[in-house]
Amino acid sequence: MGTWDVGPFDNDTAADWCGDLNDAAPAERLDMIRRALADAANADGYLDSREACAAIAAAAIVAAQRPGGPEIDDVYGPDFLTGGAPIDLPTDLAPLAVRAIDRILGDDSEWRDLWEDSGALPKAQAALAPIRAALLTHPAP
Repeated sequence: MGTWDVGPFDNDTAADWCGDLNDAAPAERLDMIRRALADAANADGYLDSREACAAIAAAAIVAAQRPGGPEIDDVYGPDFLTGGAPIDLPTDLAPLAVRAIDRILGDDSEWRDLWEDSGALPKAQAALAPIRAALLTHPAP
């Protein structure tokens, strides 16, 4: 995995996944986001880093749509969102995204092991904190 920073889009897997999301028909994007989150949240055994990176990118997209959520201003994020186009996401994605992040941060996660081996796990965990916090907020009525 090519990684250049701890942000949700700062690795080859997330950048490629975002490119695919951006290129997908608008009607297919929700399913892609849900699938990435579910693959990580429901993974049995050791969670592969590629699944984790795609899920983190998906969780960041969901969090950005929440009140006060972190903006997507990364050049590797999906162009349709960085350009200001919204995506209508159902509220059930936020709890799924929290489950995915918790699975990624937990034991049996290659993402966690790779960051731990590099000595930068606290920095990587801190980058996920505002995403997870936004996912736990209640949406505006």
